[in-house]
Amino acid sequence: MSVLVTNLGELTTNDPELGTLTDAAIVLDGDRVAWVGHARKVPATDTRVDAGGRAGLPGWVDSHTHLVFAGDRTAEFGARMAGQPYTAGGIAVTVEATRAADDDQLRAGLRAHVAEAVAQGTTCIETKTGYGLTVEDEVRSARIAAELVDEVTYLGAHLVPPGADADEYVALASGEMLDEVAPYVRWADVFCETGAFDEAQSRQVLRAAAARGLGLRVHGNQLGPGPGVRLAVELNAASVDHCTHLTESDVDALAGSTTVATLLPACDLSTRQPLPPARRLLDAGATIALATNCNPGSSYTSSMAFCVATAVLQMRLSVPEAIRAATLGGAQALRRPDVGVLRPGTRADLHLLDAPSATHLAYRPGVPLTWAVWHSGSPARPPRE
Repeated sequence: MSVLVTNLGELTTNDPELGTLTDAAIVLDGDRVAWVGHARKVPATDTRVDAGGRAGLPGWVDSHTHLVFAGDRTAEFGARMAGQPYTAGGIAVTVEATRAADDDQLRAGLRAHVAEAVAQGTTCIETKTGYGLTVEDEVRSARIAAELVDEVTYLGAHLVPPGADADEYVALASGEMLDEVAPYVRWADVFCETGAFDEAQSRQVLRAAAARGLGLRVHGNQLGPGPGVRLAVELNAASVDHCTHLTESDVDALAGSTTVATLLPACDLSTRQPLPPARRLLDAGATIALATNCNPGSSYTSSMAFCVATAVLQMRLSVPEAIRAATLGGAQALRRPDVGVLRPGTRADLHLLDAPSATHLAYRPGVPLTWAVWHSGSPARPPRE
């Protein structure tokens, strides 16, 4: 069934030829975009939705989350707000709770977080394993994630489990665990950071994953300068995520590569880290993405709109730059040409705001502006009355 959404006051397409349209309309046919143009030239369709002058944009592409988990880390957050530093070790608390949860509990939690994100305009979600850290628990996390999200990443190299030998665990994560998880995932990631995995250990896991045909991602340069960016570029990773602490050579390396710098500002605020140098990256010619890093310890939010507002108000991006990073940038970080853009042939993921322009995302921070969402052509959130 074809659906015409018309009377759009503004439509951000991210297509270089279409650009941002005013007095616009779009046709969704099945799970694809069939037509985009001015409202005065609309083709015939089966149904029609009047947007009432509201703004439309592609659905958010959240290219970095950790949504398969159990338990709560409120106490850790409270301690951090009272002055304790963030370290990678808190992950172990979630690992213990996740191992203790059954499949139905993990599935219900994931489903609730996905629904929460979709209701706010997110239509493409990546999520990772990494809270199991045994072969059995990593496999079930990947299997459950594959049921409900678009992209699944293996993150067995999230942390060396308490009491385990680091070298033995890296051998497991780059061997048997990787082999068992591989059928359920498209990507592999590693937390290349002080307190997690060093450069040699990270390289071992990533090379093993690449040899098995998986795309690569890297957690890097979050807690301080380090080898994460350099390693990601060297191995042609699709993205390096966090990028909070970058040297000039890191920025230059990203600008000269196809590796996307995925920025996670909600995490930096929650851990009281500096915000990443988004302006410097863009000005150098690097590609950036914005994502939530939704997880129970360091960034418990599913709001891409919050990340966009933060990028504009505190990271010196323009509204179009921030929106592009949260849509097309995320798609590029996932190497997905079918999402993050609205043009004929792309997936019919449309987000309408209860506002006349996308500028309101930063102009009215914290206000729930999502008015309607179509996910693969189906109304994931029907227009509000």
